[in-house]
Amino acid sequence: MRFKRNLYLLLAPYLVIILINESVRPNIKDKPYQVFGRTFMNSNLHKPDKCTWVEHNDTNYCKKNHVKYLKNYFEKTDIAYFGVIGLLHATGNYGAANIIFLVILFPIIMWYSLVKIIDYWLEIKRLKKE
Repeated sequence: MRFKRNLYLLLAPYLVIILINESVRPNIKDKPYQVFGRTFMNSNLHKPDKCTWVEHNDTNYCKKNHVKYLKNYFEKTDIAYFGVIGLLHATGNYGAANIIFLVILFPIIMWYSLVKIIDYWLEIKRLKKE
């Protein structure tokens, strides 16, 4: 039971992302972005009403046109945001570092923390009953 719960907690976020992406894909009208023989869902055009792939390399455009609620916090959030990007670039292979740290390691650390929190919560609940 515990193994199934932990496996579900690990896979669920990825499955949700896949389901959302695949449900949106048929409704995309823009020409997709292509690089290195790969085709991506979003276009590479500046669009004031929609996030696109171009903002990966032009964060200021995204901040100016798409960010609504955090504008007052850029001074604080930019430190962490650009710090992480700087660290990924410092590895010498930004793409691989991005996958290793932000797609694999960070989610596994978060998953492990969640599993431990649930385990401790269940243990506390059990001890309270005794």
